[in-house]
Amino acid sequence: MPDIDIVDITNKKIGEAQLPAEIFGEEAKPHLVYEVVKMQLANRRLGTACTKERSEVRGGGKKPWRQKGTGRARAGTTRSPLWKGGGTVFGPVPKDYSYTVSKKVRKSALTSVLSQKLKDNKLMVIDSIDLDSIKTKQFVLLMNNLNVSNALIIDSNNENLKYSARNVPGFKVLNPEGLNVYDALLYDYIILTRLSLEQVEKRLVAA
Repeated sequence: MPDIDIVDITNKKIGEAQLPAEIFGEEAKPHLVYEVVKMQLANRRLGTACTKERSEVRGGGKKPWRQKGTGRARAGTTRSPLWKGGGTVFGPVPKDYSYTVSKKVRKSALTSVLSQKLKDNKLMVIDSIDLDSIKTKQFVLLMNNLNVSNALIIDSNNENLKYSARNVPGFKVLNPEGLNVYDALLYDYIILTRLSLEQVEKRLVAA
């Protein structure tokens, strides 16, 4: 089982934690990571692009001129796709791009990313992050103590931390149940509190 140091908010080592090999000792699986990230991005697509076809455009009920004898091409409606203000041919319509992959694939991709972060020394465990109030300056000072400028922070229902970090570029705070492959890859470091580490382990072992 791999080990990791536990530090306090001053980046001083205060202990060690044993990490389960089935979560933090997995081999890299880029093909699964790719599939899960593709799914997450597809599920975020709104799919709300929409155009009107000729039957949906207002007007055009009257034939613009008689069929023969004017020297002009035949026309039955002013809402033809050939006319200005006419309908669109084969334009986009609202579409749902979302799909799912199996729970087993999602778990394997996430454990692969977490294992790689540990190997790259980009995974940190901090005893706890207790902020007295919502203070961005206090949060920035804490990150400076940890020598981190870009990180995904996992902590359980820490509102002060969440709101202190929300305006700082390069940081995002999630609850343990929100840890996902896309965000884990997007940020350089993953910082977990001791409590959130236990919750992540429990979630992934039970999956």
